[in-house]
Amino acid sequence: MKTRSYITTTIPYVNAAPHIGFALELAQADATTRRHRAVGHSTRLQTGTDENAFKNVEAAAAAGTRPLDWVDARSAQFRQLADHIQVGYDRFIRTTEEAHVRGVHQFWRSWRPEDIFQKDYSGLYCSGCEDFLFPQDLVDGRCPDHQVIPVEVAETNYFFRLSAYQEPLERWLSSEAVKIRPEWRRVEILAFVRAGLQDISISRPATRSGGWGVAVPGDDSQVIYVWIDALINYLTGLGYGTDNRWREWWNDDTQKIHVLGKNVWKFHAVYWPALLLSGGLPLPDELAIHGFLTIDGRKIGKSLGNAVSPDDFIQRYGPDAVRYFLLRAVPQFGDGDFSADRFAAIYEANLANGLGNLVSRLFTLAARSGLESGPDLAEASAQGSTFDLDGPHDEALAAIWTQIDQLNRELEKAKPWVALRQGSTAPVREQIAGWLGQLSHIARQIGPYLPSTSREILARLGAGHLQPVAPLFPRI
Repeated sequence: MKTRSYITTTIPYVNAAPHIGFALELAQADATTRRHRAVGHSTRLQTGTDENAFKNVEAAAAAGTRPLDWVDARSAQFRQLADHIQVGYDRFIRTTEEAHVRGVHQFWRSWRPEDIFQKDYSGLYCSGCEDFLFPQDLVDGRCPDHQVIPVEVAETNYFFRLSAYQEPLERWLSSEAVKIRPEWRRVEILAFVRAGLQDISISRPATRSGGWGVAVPGDDSQVIYVWIDALINYLTGLGYGTDNRWREWWNDDTQKIHVLGKNVWKFHAVYWPALLLSGGLPLPDELAIHGFLTIDGRKIGKSLGNAVSPDDFIQRYGPDAVRYFLLRAVPQFGDGDFSADRFAAIYEANLANGLGNLVSRLFTLAARSGLESGPDLAEASAQGSTFDLDGPHDEALAAIWTQIDQLNRELEKAKPWVALRQGSTAPVREQIAGWLGQLSHIARQIGPYLPSTSREILARLGAGHLQPVAPLFPRI
């Protein structure tokens, strides 16, 4: 098993403020990173923003500002979101960075010359996807993700000979060389590849974006197609194009994991590996493909007009509560519905009345019994918390909350407060210490998911004389 891990999120367009749908991906990638670190892996996490999209230019024009000013402001919002929900990224990359542009140019030049050619092209273009769609991709003539009718576009572009990689990609996707989670997505991806790969357009006329974007090396009349430019961030964020540091993480000894949404697997499972093969570089090891956060069953999205800002929920309930909802109430590999009422109900039941109530009761009981933190509790805190790197986050949290519910039931059954009221302190002190040992184990288990809550519980357990504590999750 590889003991080094490089984990990435996709990088979102910055044509609008971040919504809670991207917070889902951030939380999943961060929890995966923390699980890998918890088992001793040397692990790197990267996220960032995709700033070269034409839709960013359109958003800036609508706001009456320069594209660079627009992406500066919006990128800062995405970084702030990652910070607010405690994403422990090692690199936040922006695709307008000079180092990224330099690396994109170097990667372009590394491709086999026979893989790049120019031709005239016409097709159905969805501005929301920033991608050409095939007629079979449409539902009732519309893009299924953005509910718009694609427009016919005719232009001369550079192309990548994707068709040359049909057999290598099929072999790779059929092998154990790549882990695809959930496994059933492999069938879907292989069906797409086996249907026959067509060569893909990898540039756009610079006139369309007013020159915004990464120019094709040696041809300023074209800019590199934003999705191609964006994928290369997984290398440039490591230093590709600047120095050789990238080789420390993009190699055969590192588990390279891409966390991505189900609507972009074509780019990560087909286009990206083909580009890497052309450039002679190792392929990803794992694709973790999550579903959508929905409202009334419909995907949340900026272009769909139903985006929900995570800021209000972070400020009202706290970052760990937001992380808990995203990681427990939403299946890691499926869709999950979001509403303010559902959020509040889960917060009240599982956090305020569940974990929060358990912590408050145990520390109050410990204080009343005169219990002090000692070697037994310290040892319990360090014992045997294990993390299954393949288990879905929601299932892992469900198992932890089963322990929390069981411990709460034990307290209700034992009623130690009755014995304490009657002055029978010594007999229950050992029992309370045992419960606190279980709590310390739980605190370590929730570390990847609720990091600040985990730290706070463990810090209070190690504080010497145990005192009653303010609620971790106050009732709203």
